[in-house]
Amino acid sequence: MSPISRRSFLQTTSAAVVTGTLCKNVPAFAAPLGLPLGLQLYSVRDQLKQDYDGTLRQLGALGYREVEAAGYNGHTADEFKKSLAMASLRCVSAHYGLSALQSGLEDTIKFCKAIGAKFIICSSPALKDPSRTKDFKGVADAMTMDDWKWDFEQFNKIGKRVKQEGLQFGYHNHTMEFKAENGAVPFDEMMKLTDPADVVAEMDCGWVAVAGASPVDYLKKYPNRIAMLHIKDFKLNGSHSVTAPPPCTELGRGSIDYKPIFEAAKAAKIAHYFVEQEEFTMPPFESLKVDADYIKSINV
Repeated sequence: MSPISRRSFLQTTSAAVVTGTLCKNVPAFAAPLGLPLGLQLYSVRDQLKQDYDGTLRQLGALGYREVEAAGYNGHTADEFKKSLAMASLRCVSAHYGLSALQSGLEDTIKFCKAIGAKFIICSSPALKDPSRTKDFKGVADAMTMDDWKWDFEQFNKIGKRVKQEGLQFGYHNHTMEFKAENGAVPFDEMMKLTDPADVVAEMDCGWVAVAGASPVDYLKKYPNRIAMLHIKDFKLNGSHSVTAPPPCTELGRGSIDYKPIFEAAKAAKIAHYFVEQEEFTMPPFESLKVDADYIKSINV
């Protein structure tokens, strides 16, 4: 998930016509890791605002079976779970910023247990001293290794509490986690300084590639620590960052080849993976069908 603003999307109502034509009675599939196809619901944040239940039903029609939450549009746990069930979906993971987890961890745990989610994922870090943001464009620019080490301490505390409730805590990267400071890479430091039993990684393969690192190398380096993947594609054309990303596109239409990534993932302990479409250049559900078809085409 990206914190930057996005262009306006096409209306869900027009996309529904395309979806109804292309995706009626599309079966679910479990390629390429034998896992159900997942989607990060940030992809359809605008569509959910327009037609919550209808959007979820269209995702189910495309063959998506698991979702990762990025907010609930004011729905209670029971309402959210009911809407998912009507669409043949289930929520297995949910995103929260570190600040939100610190201020409302017990409520978050209770909510996630109620909806059946097994993973609570921190989707954005925080500064040890929040007042420092006034001197920077945002948290991504302000983070230092001291901030990261403080964050990792919070991860250990949160992860231990989450584990006590039978859930798993993890962290989702963008690009800033791969910006070295005095030779130390924050992502690698996280792996060193957090407890493997309490903190896992949800590796966003797209952002890793944008940062100039290799998802394959990281899967091989940390096969027992990376528990989930985000799958997205970009048209890489130079140096970029989370606040100035390259153009996002559908899977298979950009620069990232996911076949070797999934090959490496076979040796890792991947529990779930989620397509995430940061923006759309075609009707949203047509775009998500392209993504689903690409995933289905990969044999490893």
